[in-house]
Amino acid sequence: MGKADRTEVEVQDLGTQWVDEEISGAQMPDARLKARLGEIMRHLGKDVTNSIPSSFEDWAATKAAYRMLSNDRVDVQAIISGHLQATRRRVQQSEGQILVLHDTTSFTFDRLYPEDVGFLGRLAGAEEETRICGMLMHASLAITQDALPLGLCALQFWNRQEFSKDQAAGRAARKRVEDRESHRWVEGLQQATALLQAESGRCVHIADRESDIYALFYAARELGTHFLVRTSTDRPTGNGQQTVEEEMADALVKGLHRVFFRDRWGHAHEATMTLRHRRLRIRPPQEHKELPELTLTVLHATERGAPLNRKPLSWKLITDLPVQSREQAIEKLDWYAMRWNIETFFKVMKSGCKAEDAQLRTAERLSNLMAVYCILSWRLMWMTMLNRLEPEADPRVVFTEQEIRALKALVTVRWKNKVPEPETLHDCVILVARLGGYLARKNDRPPGNEVIWKGMRRLDDIVLGMSM
Repeated sequence: MGKADRTEVEVQDLGTQWVDEEISGAQMPDARLKARLGEIMRHLGKDVTNSIPSSFEDWAATKAAYRMLSNDRVDVQAIISGHLQATRRRVQQSEGQILVLHDTTSFTFDRLYPEDVGFLGRLAGAEEETRICGMLMHASLAITQDALPLGLCALQFWNRQEFSKDQAAGRAARKRVEDRESHRWVEGLQQATALLQAESGRCVHIADRESDIYALFYAARELGTHFLVRTSTDRPTGNGQQTVEEEMADALVKGLHRVFFRDRWGHAHEATMTLRHRRLRIRPPQEHKELPELTLTVLHATERGAPLNRKPLSWKLITDLPVQSREQAIEKLDWYAMRWNIETFFKVMKSGCKAEDAQLRTAERLSNLMAVYCILSWRLMWMTMLNRLEPEADPRVVFTEQEIRALKALVTVRWKNKVPEPETLHDCVILVARLGGYLARKNDRPPGNEVIWKGMRRLDDIVLGMSM
C-alpha cells in the first residue's frame, strides 16, 4: 500500500469507532443508506461548524449525502434509531437515578418559498407577510445525576400551518395546534419509557412549566416511571374545596436552603430559600374528568429576604416521588436545576452545528439533517462532561491515535514543552480547548462546549496536515 493509500485510509478511520457504535442498531432501509449515514456523521463530526459541502470537499460525496437526506425511505426515526439503541445501552450500564430532560426548541430559516418548510407563526402585531418560517423540535435527553449525557431517548419534529383568515375557523385551528403541541410532552415520555423499558423505574422525567399537564402525570403512573415538573396550575385538591396554593400557604416551613447563582449579566448572587412540601390528593381538570385522582408531592422553594433590585426566586415543583426530609427536598431542587442541560444541548445545535444556517429546501430534508446534528451535539456534550467527571480516563475513549499524536507534537512544536505531554483524557481535552481559545489559567473553570468544538475543528486540520 502506497503512502497516498495509507493517508486515505487513516483519514477515513478518524472517529470511526464512536460512529459505528451510534449507527450499529440503525434501522435504515438498506445497508447502503446505513453506510452513507455513517459517512455523513464522520465528516460532519470532524468539525460540527462546517456545512455539508465544506465537510466533504467533493461534489460526488456531497451529492450522495444530499440524496440520502432527501430519500423518501429515510426519516428522522430511521436516522436516530441507532443512537437510541446506544442510549439504552449506556443507561443500562450506568448506576443510580437517570434524569430524562424534556424540552422544545424552534429553528427559523430564511427561504424564498417558506411553505416548503412550514411556519412557526408570525410576529406579534405584525402584518400577515411577516410570518416566520421554520420548524419545532421536541427532544428527550437522558443524563446521569452527575450531568453526564447518555443520549437522546425521543425526538419529534413538526411545523405549524397557516391559520384561516376566518376568525372562527382560525380559533379552531389554533386550538387543534395547541392540543397537538401540548401532547408532545406525553408522547416524549411514552417514547422514552418504551425505549428504556426495564430501566424506566429509575428514570425521573424533568420538564418546565409548559409540561404541567395532568395527562402527563397520569401517563407516568401508568407506565411505571416518575416525573418532576415545574408547576404553574393551581389545581383543586381533596374534596375540591381547596386548591394547591391554599394548601401550600398553610404548610409549615420544613427547612432552609442556600443557593448560589448568576443572573443574565453574569453577576453572582446568594439566596436563602424556604422549603415547604406536602403530599396532596390532586383532582383532574374538567377536560380529563374521566381520569382518577392522583396523590402527588408539591414542593415550594421561595427566597426569603430578597433584595429590592430583583425579583425573588420561586420554584414550585410537583412530582410523584415522596419528599419526607429537607435532604430529599434539596435533592429534587438539584435535579430540576439540571434541566438547564437540555438548553445547553439546543445551544450546541444552533451555535456549534449552525443548524439554522442549513440550506436544505424542505421540512423533511431539514429534519433529517437536524437528527444528525442531534447526535453530533450529544457527542460534544458527552466529551465535555466526561473530562470533568473522569479526567484520568484513557484519552482513547474520545480521541483517535492520530489526534493524540498530533496533540503530543503540538506540545513540542507550538508550546515549546511549556505544558506537559498529554497522558490522560483531561490533558488532551485541555490542549484541544487551548486550540479553541481556552486560556487554561489556574482558577479558570473547566472548558465548555464552545472552546472544545472550536478546538476540535483546528485539531482536525492539524491531523490532516500531518497525514499528508
